Amino acid sequence: WVIREALHNCIAHQDYRLGGKINVVEHPDRLVFSNLGQFIPPSVEWMLEHQSPPEHYRNQWLIDGMIRLRMIDQVGSGIRRMFQTQRDRFFPLPDYHFDENEFGRPRVEVVIPGRILDVKYTQLLMKRTDLDLRQVLLLDRVQKRLPLSPDEVRLLRGMRLIEGRSPNLFVSSKVAELTGQKATYIRNRGLDDGYYRKLVVDYLKEYGQASRRELEELLYPKLPDVLDAAQKGHKVRNLLQALRRNQVIVRDGAKATAVWRLDDSAKHRD
Repeated sequence: WVIREALHNCIAHQDYRLGGKINVVEHPDRLVFSNLGQFIPPSVEWMLEHQSPPEHYRNQWLIDGMIRLRMIDQVGSGIRRMFQTQRDRFFPLPDYHFDENEFGRPRVEVVIPGRILDVKYTQLLMKRTDLDLRQVLLLDRVQKRLPLSPDEVRLLRGMRLIEGRSPNLFVSSKVAELTGQKATYIRNRGLDDGYYRKLVVDYLKEYGQASRRELEELLYPKLPDVLDAAQKGHKVRNLLQALRRNQVIVRDGAKATAVWRLDDSAKHRD
């Protein structure tokens, strides 16, 4: 959902008068989205703290159409929900950067991290579910080694969330042993793709073949709880395609009635 919202925000808020394009760049540990145009709200922090949207938006007709088609959330709520979703998954928060391109035109860039940066930050979010989004945003800045104001440092230190001395601050390691929150974390984060691939291979070794439905029944209960049915379907499809590209499994038959088997070359490699 976060990736979809970031892309659709670029489409909705691009300043099309500047004749630029929307860019999506994939890195091993992050996705970077950028579009041309000024960031109209006063700041990202303002968007997180205010429930009401700014009074002015460019591309109002486009935005109205995208809302009706459910491509984006109600105006003003999308950014907050992106941050909240990352927080609920115990992931680093999105980063917004405002600069100019090589032609001096204003540009907005958002970076969606795809990996854990500081395990202490993750553990703290698992334990302290009472923290509001602003406090989590400040902790996120600490783990990314970004500066905080003296008031912000006092706030986090008073809550015993950080240690060290400015500017060398770090998230507190004094986190009590977690119980149920550990399970919540695993259910939301999911497991390594290698685990899912091994499940498929072991199943095919045991039973010889499997339909797409049988593999979904195998994998769905083990996929992250934050994924809906459609997203779980995409995840299973991507796993199977990756295994086929690597010549581990093959698909036999028409798409509707196809079954999956181990590739003969994979059997020989074993």
